[in-house]
Amino acid sequence: MKIICVGRNYVDHAKELGNQVPAEPVLFLKPDTALVPKRNPFFIPDFSREIHHELELVVRIDKIGKHIQEKFAHKYFNQLTLGIDFTARDLQHALKQKGLPWEKAKAFDGSALIGKWVEKSKFPDLQNLELKLLKNDQLVQKGNSADMLFSIHRIIEEVSKYFTLKIGDLIFTGTPAGVGPVQPQDKLEGFLEDQRLFSINVK
Repeated sequence: MKIICVGRNYVDHAKELGNQVPAEPVLFLKPDTALVPKRNPFFIPDFSREIHHELELVVRIDKIGKHIQEKFAHKYFNQLTLGIDFTARDLQHALKQKGLPWEKAKAFDGSALIGKWVEKSKFPDLQNLELKLLKNDQLVQKGNSADMLFSIHRIIEEVSKYFTLKIGDLIFTGTPAGVGPVQPQDKLEGFLEDQRLFSINVK
């Protein structure tokens, strides 16, 4: 199982970090060790002083595929959820300034949270899904899949050009604006439409 992530898929988020808006999906990977074990809190790693939350819509692949056309991408997943791409922002900035890869900042152990899975058939339009993140009961991130630069189906097409998709692979589809730091004792809750799909404590 692998975790494929899409960067800068919402214009407002790209702008809030001072990044250019991409002409094609920006892709990076996380290992399976990035997954937060079920019922575990998120532990802030000792190598960072600035861990940010990035709420994302996540899909799980349930059919092997390569070179998938966008119009057929819907056949390759049946479930979706919300997740958090935890990011060591201070480390990421330092690595980017040196022109170095930034997997250390994005792919560390415990950097990928996933919530409860929901059948996609429960939603009439996957390109009109509201997602929001509450931190200590305060709204900190809110977005809609309609604002994605690249749709879920377009992402699957792009990813499958480079990587064979296998059953169980996860795709994090990008985060809307509003990313910010987490601190010990924070409580994070993710909602897709009005359904809470995860709740996690920060340690």
